[in-house]
Amino acid sequence: MGAQISKVDWLKKKILFFGGKGGVGKTTSATATAMLAAECGRRTLLVSTDPAHNTADILERKIGGKEQRLDQNLWGLEIDTEKAAEDYINGVSRNLRSRVKPALRAEIDRQLEMARISPGAEEAALFDRIGDLVARVEDTYDMIIFDTAPTGHTLHLLSLPEMMEAWIDGLISRRKQVNEMSALWRNLTFHEGGDSPDDPVEQVLFERKRKFARMRRYFLDPSQTAFVFVLIPERLPILETEKAIRMLEKHHIPVGGLIVNRVFPEDLPDHPFFISRKKLEGEYLADITKRFRRQPTIYLPLLDRDVVGREPLSRIVDSLRPALLD
Repeated sequence: MGAQISKVDWLKKKILFFGGKGGVGKTTSATATAMLAAECGRRTLLVSTDPAHNTADILERKIGGKEQRLDQNLWGLEIDTEKAAEDYINGVSRNLRSRVKPALRAEIDRQLEMARISPGAEEAALFDRIGDLVARVEDTYDMIIFDTAPTGHTLHLLSLPEMMEAWIDGLISRRKQVNEMSALWRNLTFHEGGDSPDDPVEQVLFERKRKFARMRRYFLDPSQTAFVFVLIPERLPILETEKAIRMLEKHHIPVGGLIVNRVFPEDLPDHPFFISRKKLEGEYLADITKRFRRQPTIYLPLLDRDVVGREPLSRIVDSLRPALLD
């Protein structure tokens, strides 16, 4: 089966996320799509947020934590979530320490040290790093493609803009209450000083709110963003993909379609094993068609070798070409 059931407009997006169950070919699909986008003249950044960082292995070259030029119109970046968390906490510390009174700095350090080891610190840092990259899609790149971690982690990450905006709103509200009480106390006691009308902490909170709002606008805009699910014709990936699509739709994040990877060729040997496997695959493919009938779907063939290096990657690019190009 070839790669042409549906035409898709993925290369017209500014942000593409590739996700799915571990081991189904997310990295291969994301990398091949990025190569095709670059070939079409789009300045493309391929970002790996998966701790496994298989992109470098597939391309057979080192990428690392700084943007590297991989080819004409194509750059790569691997985000180390542990380092991102450290940089994130240090950045928040510098920002706050420069804006508050010296007497409050020790308390800021204490709170940030607790945040450094708290659950979710790496996710928050990764989310912040993605936000920085999204902000650059207007002027530095035409398109950013994210090769994400396995499904559950990524879905939680993509739901963060909504949750973080609500959390920031709560912090701003409480900060306003504190400032109002402080002003009232100063008036009652004729005490001068305290926070200035331009509260630096409140300014930081409003900056974060604007950043989260910008990310949320991008993530919810189907003309700018799409999430592509990669799966193979087996029971567990099908069930996980169905569950994941429901969750994204709940958060109004646009799903761009599916890539069904590693589909058997038609000319299999006439052997009971292959006949049985081909029959089972046919049942799963029919199930995919039924469950995901609203999703444009591309089918990629099972290759006769591992997808490592330019030659097998080029074969995947060629399989994608009819569906992705006008």
